[in-house]
Amino acid sequence: MNAYQTIADTADRVGESPVWDVRAQRLWWVDIEGAFVRSTPLGQAEAVQSWRMPERVGCIALTPVQGQLVAAMETGIARVTLHADGQVDLVWLAQIQHPAVGMRFNDGRCDASGRLWVGTMVMDMSLASDQGGLYCLDERGLTGPHVSGLLTPNGLGFSPDGRTLYLSDSHPKVQKIWAFDLDAATGHLSQQRLFVDMNDWPGRPDGAAVDAQGHYWICGNDAGQIHAFDAQGQWQQSLTVPMPKPSMCAFAGADLDQMVVTSIIPAQTTDATRGQSGAVIALQPGVRGLPESVFSRFPASV
Repeated sequence: MNAYQTIADTADRVGESPVWDVRAQRLWWVDIEGAFVRSTPLGQAEAVQSWRMPERVGCIALTPVQGQLVAAMETGIARVTLHADGQVDLVWLAQIQHPAVGMRFNDGRCDASGRLWVGTMVMDMSLASDQGGLYCLDERGLTGPHVSGLLTPNGLGFSPDGRTLYLSDSHPKVQKIWAFDLDAATGHLSQQRLFVDMNDWPGRPDGAAVDAQGHYWICGNDAGQIHAFDAQGQWQQSLTVPMPKPSMCAFAGADLDQMVVTSIIPAQTTDATRGQSGAVIALQPGVRGLPESVFSRFPASV
């Protein structure tokens, strides 16, 4: 077990989308099933703030305005302003007509040019429905799917030079990570190729982050591990975390040398196996990350 610090013991049912704001030195994340957005400075677990959202929030992204986020939810993507008294102001940026019932947005992240890339999924994973896709929000509005046939899209991340997009499908029937060439000028994806087959590694590929060296860190959901692979998909190291279902990781701290990890409370668990499930923790991975990209390419109509 790697040494860790508990950042927030919020008992998140499905903790996800940790985002570190280097300007305010604050961590943001969501509890999807609880429909919460949460935030805290590192090292101040007692200072966690929470905002209840009108729908489940799959992921969030920073905007140029502090205290304002972009949130991808069930029926659309909105700009949300979060007030100290717990109130939320919401302006829809894009709505979506899902191809099947019971869908929502899931994992998402901004590229270096300020676009938001985000996946959709059928919420009932037992259906193994491949109606999910990868979408993009920028000044054109919501476009896509740029990638189709996804069951549980996850693991979005970008190489330090911004020219490679990573995407995983964490469903037990897939468990693969792909890399794509990304044209920063046009947002065009091409050259999809297998990056890592996670069927060969412990855990399903969930949320991810890329460090300053270009290594891709992926949470091994169900295995209590986080794996690092280099830009060629070669394994570098694995960290063991105190929960069976780590869900997503991000680099944080003044020097971006801490790795924060959100987690999920398993459906079947005991006090002996739950560990820190539902908490947010921080590790020292021995590497530094990159500042989180900010969403800046708002649709022209907003």
